[in-house]
Amino acid sequence: MTKAVGYVRVSTQEQADHGYSVDAQISKIRAYADLYDIVLLDVIIDAGVSAKSLKRDGLTNVLQMLDIGEADAVIIFKLDRLTRDVSDWNYLIKNYFTDNALLSVSDQIDTRTAAGRLCLNVLMSVAQWEREAIGERTSTALRQKQSQGEHVGSPAYGYKMVNKKLVKVATELEVIAFVKQMSDGGFTLSAIASELNEQGIKTKRGGKWQAVQVSRVINREVA
Repeated sequence: MTKAVGYVRVSTQEQADHGYSVDAQISKIRAYADLYDIVLLDVIIDAGVSAKSLKRDGLTNVLQMLDIGEADAVIIFKLDRLTRDVSDWNYLIKNYFTDNALLSVSDQIDTRTAAGRLCLNVLMSVAQWEREAIGERTSTALRQKQSQGEHVGSPAYGYKMVNKKLVKVATELEVIAFVKQMSDGGFTLSAIASELNEQGIKTKRGGKWQAVQVSRVINREVA
């Protein structure tokens, strides 16, 4: 009989936007295990964690259970609960889901069958195509904006966007001049950051200054 561990991942934004709540995923996983007579050993949760990296405490525990043979399958609510990255999927399939089963409730994938393995490979190929197509469209759009003289990206300290054009911010330019003056006077980056914070001067995002942010301002001015 198949012995499985359930895996649940949510990020705060996904809970709000898509209803991928912890309880909802656990409920679906338990119902799936009951339906197909699978022994569900545990359900491990990564809460408030993105899919950008496989380095997650919960997922590490799940993979360890596969490594030691405690479980021979993983049940997830949806494929993107594990990862959205094609290279990560290739790693997982090669190292874990060749000998062990991956069962996805929403995607109706069961890699214990040839059809399930085929579906997973097709979905991964489509995901890679979508990622590359989005990248191409984004690159084309950015080049078009640049060719029309539009600024691309967030404005640097000292500037703001007005009607898609960069406009100087006088108060921030004064801060930049002050930073450069202190730098020329031999003050360290940390000392400059401390002085800005003591004066109540905020960064572009309204936070406190750090040495690295001071360095960026100075290097940008030099460039």
